[in-house]
Amino acid sequence: MRETSTVATEPSVANPSKGVGMSPALRRFCRHKLAIFGALSIVLMVLACVAGPSLLAYTDTYIDIRHRLMPPLSGAHILGTDPLGRDVLARLLMAGRISLSIGFFAMSISMVIGVGVGLIAGYFGGFVGNALMRLVDGVLCFPSIFLLLAISAIISPSVPSIVFLIAITTWMEVARVVEAQIRSLKTRDFALAALSMGSSHSRIMFRELLPNAAAPIVVAATLNVAYAMLAESYISFLGFGIQPPTPSWGNMLDNAQTYLTSAPWLAIVPGLAITLAVTSFNFVGDGLRDALDPRNET
Repeated sequence: MRETSTVATEPSVANPSKGVGMSPALRRFCRHKLAIFGALSIVLMVLACVAGPSLLAYTDTYIDIRHRLMPPLSGAHILGTDPLGRDVLARLLMAGRISLSIGFFAMSISMVIGVGVGLIAGYFGGFVGNALMRLVDGVLCFPSIFLLLAISAIISPSVPSIVFLIAITTWMEVARVVEAQIRSLKTRDFALAALSMGSSHSRIMFRELLPNAAAPIVVAATLNVAYAMLAESYISFLGFGIQPPTPSWGNMLDNAQTYLTSAPWLAIVPGLAITLAVTSFNFVGDGLRDALDPRNET
């Protein structure tokens, strides 16, 4: 009788170069160098704006007329002083708190409105869906910058009003993206199976459809932060946004207009901060879009 031999096999060991325990989406995001740069820049900016002012020798409201318009690297004033002798770095970090807060809060409100409208329109369709999407189309007919300036001229400028103002002028694109995703997903087998099992409309919308539409929503959220910060900057630059003495990157640019030749750092510093912040959020949005795309290889 022929004997058979058995060979003991060792368990395979995962290749550590492929990231044990790391999801494919996270691996794809980590391979996106610009997205990593943007994420690190955002984290550093947030930490600097939160903790930085308490580490400086001067506050953003301290006025020293004897040392007005000092250039950068002048003693304790790392980025110089403004026309009133206030420390530019202290004002930049405090302005960053305002601008970043406006960006995040405006994004949150606009996402709630846009996701809600898009979810209802995409799921129910028919008269309700058409009415909601025609509302979206009607609002989109107005150029956002003119709509933003028109409403800001009516509303008394403050941080909450600017957040609300930006939010109500940025939710329409989110609604269109979500409506298209939900309209496509509601015909899939998993949604039809949940409906046939007697699941309620709210359960299907929030437990079945919305999680599967999370990828474009997350990407839209990051891009909305960048747009909200940019919108705050130019309405403050035009004098309709955050009013002094409360600093923001936009009104710092506005105050620097008359000193472009004599003290250019007053415009360069907040301009670079706006550019870095907006670019970083756009890089993160691009990285998330590529990482969450199921068509990409793992």
